[in-house]
Amino acid sequence: MSQSYEASAQQTSFLSRRGLLAAAGAAGAAGAAGLVTAAGPAAAASPASPASRRRSAALVVHNARVFTGTSVHAATTRHEAVAVGRDGRILAVGSDTDVKRYVGRDTDVVDAAGGTVMSGIHDGHAHPMDAASRSLRPSLAGAEQTVAELRKTLTGFLKDSAEQEPDGWLVVEDWNPVGLLPHGTAPHHTMLDALPTRRPIALRGGDGHNLWANQRALDIAKITASTPDPVGGRIVKGTDGKPTGVLKDDAQPLVSRHIPEPDETRLADAAAKTLAEAAASGVTTFMEAVVGRGELKLYQRLAESDRLLQRIVPAVRIETDMTKDPAAAVSYAKKLRAEFADVRGLRFGTVKVFLDGVIEYPAQTAALLEPYLDKDGRPTDHRGDLYVSSAEYGRLSAAFNAEGWQMHAHAIGDRAVRTSLDGYAYALRKTGRRDLRNTTAHLQLVDPADLPRFAALGVVACMQLQWAARNTWTMDALLPYIGARRHRWQYPARSLQDRRAALAGGSDWPVDPLQVWNQIRTAIDREGMDGEGDLYRAEEGLGRTSSLLMHTLGTARQLRSDRLTGTVERGKAADLVLLDRDVTRSPVADISSSEVRMTLVGGTVVHDAQSSAGRAAAARVTRAAAGPRPTAYASVHGRHASCGCG
Repeated sequence: MSQSYEASAQQTSFLSRRGLLAAAGAAGAAGAAGLVTAAGPAAAASPASPASRRRSAALVVHNARVFTGTSVHAATTRHEAVAVGRDGRILAVGSDTDVKRYVGRDTDVVDAAGGTVMSGIHDGHAHPMDAASRSLRPSLAGAEQTVAELRKTLTGFLKDSAEQEPDGWLVVEDWNPVGLLPHGTAPHHTMLDALPTRRPIALRGGDGHNLWANQRALDIAKITASTPDPVGGRIVKGTDGKPTGVLKDDAQPLVSRHIPEPDETRLADAAAKTLAEAAASGVTTFMEAVVGRGELKLYQRLAESDRLLQRIVPAVRIETDMTKDPAAAVSYAKKLRAEFADVRGLRFGTVKVFLDGVIEYPAQTAALLEPYLDKDGRPTDHRGDLYVSSAEYGRLSAAFNAEGWQMHAHAIGDRAVRTSLDGYAYALRKTGRRDLRNTTAHLQLVDPADLPRFAALGVVACMQLQWAARNTWTMDALLPYIGARRHRWQYPARSLQDRRAALAGGSDWPVDPLQVWNQIRTAIDREGMDGEGDLYRAEEGLGRTSSLLMHTLGTARQLRSDRLTGTVERGKAADLVLLDRDVTRSPVADISSSEVRMTLVGGTVVHDAQSSAGRAAAARVTRAAAGPRPTAYASVHGRHASCGCG
């Protein structure tokens, strides 16, 4: 630490004192709440007055590599220090010498030791509340197993909860829908029926689009050979016409609605740990990518107990059948907003619609322009499942856009992507609104003809680029079934960027573990720490600055909060992260192992790596990163009848 700083303030080697939490947080706690729910981001981002510039800061971080994130050229300007005001906003950004004048007798000073200070990560598509729910249940962690090995694992789970015989549900998370060995083995309820139990069993696919039930669970749900497929879902049946036990997409609630919900107190405690884990990963804003009343009530409970650490943009799910009645859908979303409008930390204005499912074999519910191929490369007559037509999506988008609401579409296959763009084009013609930043998420497969349409229509491409690596799911479970020509257009990030599309990032947590920095790294090298080679790096890999911007300012723009957050500038909210290394210069592969030393939201410290709580949260992040990788490349969908995620 430099002598000039030592002479100016009482020092901390790092955030080891609660004094920092009080200093940065006393006014900042109120400031964080106020900045979320203030009259508008313009007021929150107004420049500090000359008088405020002379005030001492609550916190100064120096000896840093400050990534301001204001543009792709910002990385060329060297800044070393940031001052955080007592109102939760950034007072100054500049050289150590420039920022020294904000150090007062009660200013906490942090030596960054050359690490990066940057905007907090904005996650434009995640499911933190589902992550909390999953954490309360046993998990298969995406493992690939033979039927015998799976039965052994499940038998262990049954023994661990033997007191729940004979009627308690065994619900197991993160089942790998493509993981039965040898590859190609199809799941069937008889495999689960052979377990030594009478209990109903449900294995929830890590991709959120598949559920596997035993016969007892099917009986409870009254699912038989004559049960029709629900809108937006499919009951898989065998050659004998009887249910196999596998339910896809919106067929899952036929079973899951019978599963008892976790105790509310346990769930809230799990959710608080989940958000602490996210803070330890550097996330300061989430879009909760599907909410109903259940999720909103949980957020309300967290806010009331001062455990809501991040800014949350809830995306209200519009069920498939409701997409046919835009007026009813708008009314439903408005009623939810009115009911929860006073919850501190929530900002409404986004709705979510599922246009298709997932693309990997054997699910193949993603909607394609051309048919899937069979395992030998021959065309089939199957083009996946499109849950909402272009006309329906257009009318729905126009209705919500006219009310100032933003659309967020789940679209994996190229036909679903085109459907979203056609719908947005219709809405633009009807409303003339280009300012709402309608969004298409996932974009696993995009037809090249549609790439220029994103910029032309002002549509944000929200991509989960931790999936853009060469592995079982992008190769074995996909390449034979779509062919090399289409396969090359997986996650076309650079192609979209080259055509001036607005890029945003998201994790889809807990479909994948929350590995923020590996996600940022994989967007660059298209391999990541778990890849078996790169996935079209030369064609689609992003530059380092572009990847950092995508996950900060790019997503802040998606969420319409870029006048408040997303960059490190004077007057903006102090939503900041301090890393243990300089991610603007370190080897790309080293970005994956970046550790977060400090996270602030509105000037309030929400993660301190040296505190006991911070160490515990960081340990959970490390354990998740070290565990087996789940199999999903899409949404968490249909946890219970009133909620789907994805």
